[in-house]
Amino acid sequence: MTASGSVTLVGGGPGSAELMTAAAFDALAHADVVLYDRLAPHDRLADWAPRALLVDVGKQPGHHAVAQPEIERMLVRHALDGSRVVRLKGGDSYVFGRGGEEVLACREAGVPVRVIPGVSSATAVPAAAGIPLTHRGISHLFTVVSGHAPLSDDEHRHLAGLGGTIVVLMGAGTLPTLSAGLAKHGLDARTPVAVIERGHTPGQRTTIAELADIVTVAATAGVSSPAVIVIGDVVRLAWQGDASAARRLTDAVELVQP
Repeated sequence: MTASGSVTLVGGGPGSAELMTAAAFDALAHADVVLYDRLAPHDRLADWAPRALLVDVGKQPGHHAVAQPEIERMLVRHALDGSRVVRLKGGDSYVFGRGGEEVLACREAGVPVRVIPGVSSATAVPAAAGIPLTHRGISHLFTVVSGHAPLSDDEHRHLAGLGGTIVVLMGAGTLPTLSAGLAKHGLDARTPVAVIERGHTPGQRTTIAELADIVTVAATAGVSSPAVIVIGDVVRLAWQGDASAARRLTDAVELVQP
């Protein structure tokens, strides 16, 4: 069967409309149907996609309003009916966004599909907190992992031995197992960790502590999803540079000491 419509996967960035691309706005302006997630910028969707049917398929931790297979069926069905469909996601569709699955579903159904990249929260959210993922003399590599489910012991071992900067997406709920696993496999207990909640939104907040204390400090602060975790010495550069980050780490240590 040949589709008369099409599907465009659009990465909407980490939450702020200012970080959406010109291509993203153009796709929305010509859309007949928009399927959007809760983490994608959507407050002004009616303005950006004035002719489109807007469908909230918002996923939340532990609860999916619409299951992934049904989202894929919806994309294909609307496209085969002749609609220009936009699938608006937070971040980038190919970075833990299940975009690959949706592209395959469209291709298998004969639906033309393209992908418009988005700004990933893996890089944008640390930047919003003043944290460079690489810095000369400190870190020449970074690794991005999903914290949606606990990592295996082998994964903790490999991650601890890589060096550089570790960025964890969707990791607020698995922070205790992550920190314990990294410590078990030799990551220095004094390694600074930043948990950045709601990056690029008015409610953005950063919690900083050393690896040994981050679970206690985060619990005391009431850290919750969505959050990006950054582990590594680059965290000392947060905000105003070494001195400011050092003070924040000192404050965090004092918070957990009896």
